[in-house]
Amino acid sequence: MIRRTSLLVLLALIVIPSQTVVAQDATRTRPLRILVSNDDGYQAPGLMALIDSLVTIADVVVAAPLEQQSGTGHGITFRDPISVQEVGNPHGVTWYVIDAKPATVVRMALTSLMDSRPDLVVTGVNTGENTGVHAWVSGTVAGAREAALHGFPAIASSVRFRSSADYAVAAGYVKRIVLQLREAGAIQPPLLLNVNIPPGGVDAIRGIRVAPMSLKLGEQRYDERMSPRGGRYFWDNWSPPADDPVGDTDLHAFIRGYVTITPLVLDQTDLKAMPALEGVFGK
Repeated sequence: MIRRTSLLVLLALIVIPSQTVVAQDATRTRPLRILVSNDDGYQAPGLMALIDSLVTIADVVVAAPLEQQSGTGHGITFRDPISVQEVGNPHGVTWYVIDAKPATVVRMALTSLMDSRPDLVVTGVNTGENTGVHAWVSGTVAGAREAALHGFPAIASSVRFRSSADYAVAAGYVKRIVLQLREAGAIQPPLLLNVNIPPGGVDAIRGIRVAPMSLKLGEQRYDERMSPRGGRYFWDNWSPPADDPVGDTDLHAFIRGYVTITPLVLDQTDLKAMPALEGVFGK
């Protein structure tokens, strides 16, 4: 269960204007409409597990990239024509396969493909966690962020993969989080959450923590090689951080077996820096 104090902290970070009270009540009582997307491609097992879980509580529409798009961050597809096709599926839901980057996939679904507005956008379940600064480069988080930019509440979900069973466990936690947010009336803009699920069964997971983003970097190396023709090239060789010495972060809690929920914001303006800069340059 999400700890009561953690949920209160989460809701305190989500400013819900008074005029959305009617919308909150409607979202609690009628079936949810959820757009599901990812960055691992439309056949990814994490996507399948997420759909299997969410169709039990919502009217689901799927829009996913044609190919693997991990690490593309918030890149967009705009120089080439974008192919879109609908595919059949066991659940009989509307399922778009789009040859584009994750942010563009979500943007197209919301602006050009869906016949009605979703209540929520959920991306994932990504193969590999997106704790801390991973959120900057993750296509999974970018898809959710793109939804939030368009005024839709959104959740990005990722799991540290060890076995195929991890996907179903992670998708179950996403479903649980959605239901608890719905009960609290919190599925409203500007909700943007980055959720990360550790590996192992339900018995191995210690609970859910609301935690800020870790700024701990991993170890970056580029291994130099030579081609048979004497050309110089490099292979990326990056290792994620093993832990975070700062105790109150998503990475610290994740490493210790907790599902982490990190509320994100869209406005990156450093308000504290503005007065000093205005003193230098003027308003």
